[in-house]
Amino acid sequence: MDRVAFSIFGIDVMWYGVLMATGMILGTLIALKEAKRVGIKEDDVLDLAIVAIPLGLLGARLYYVLFNLDFYLKNPAQILNFRGGGMAIHGALIAGILTGYIFTKIKKINFFKMADAVLIGMPLAQAIGRWGNFINGEAHGGPTNLPWAIMVNGQGVHPTFLYESIWDFGLFIFLWLFRKKKQYEGQILVYYITLYSLGRFFVEGLRTDSLMIGPLRMAQVISLVGVIGGIIAHIYLSKRNKINNETNIEIN
Repeated sequence: MDRVAFSIFGIDVMWYGVLMATGMILGTLIALKEAKRVGIKEDDVLDLAIVAIPLGLLGARLYYVLFNLDFYLKNPAQILNFRGGGMAIHGALIAGILTGYIFTKIKKINFFKMADAVLIGMPLAQAIGRWGNFINGEAHGGPTNLPWAIMVNGQGVHPTFLYESIWDFGLFIFLWLFRKKKQYEGQILVYYITLYSLGRFFVEGLRTDSLMIGPLRMAQVISLVGVIGGIIAHIYLSKRNKINNETNIEIN
């Protein structure tokens, strides 16, 4: 499939970029809707998006560069060549969450409340963006004879982009249905990190283009940290919320 969606003044616009932009726009619209529901100013969400989206893209690029450092030290002009390919979602998440934390501290907004509103649409954006990998013929798995295998260079392989897209879309549906039942601020953030990391851990094990740290797949290491950290955060925040509720009852 042609990677180029269309051209403007001789500049090719890639399908990957179109899909990423579509996902980010939908994610932002969902965040605005949720923010209005929970009492967060929509302007604050837009201000955060203006800062977090470009920094998230930069984080995704620099994360990828870090794990291909030998090449980029020899070709420093390629480090910020976004059109040349090479983005990592974990870098985007780290940069985006850090940006959100600093932003909410400056604005004096509850970080967990903002994160819950903003992150609901994140897995939907990821589910859409993964189809850019299909168009580019990348992020696929190893050989398989399963009936849903895709052909790459004449070989049937696992469509790992599809596995993750389905997982991400299911995660979005779950978070959307769960959002009104959450028991503490930050629960959407915790569930997102835990469940996304769980799915990514298994999908990454099938991929053939993983970023490596020694003999380990870096995405699996980060995912394992995400699952363990999410479980610990859930226990801590649940207990803190319970103590706060009991304290409020005693005061009343």
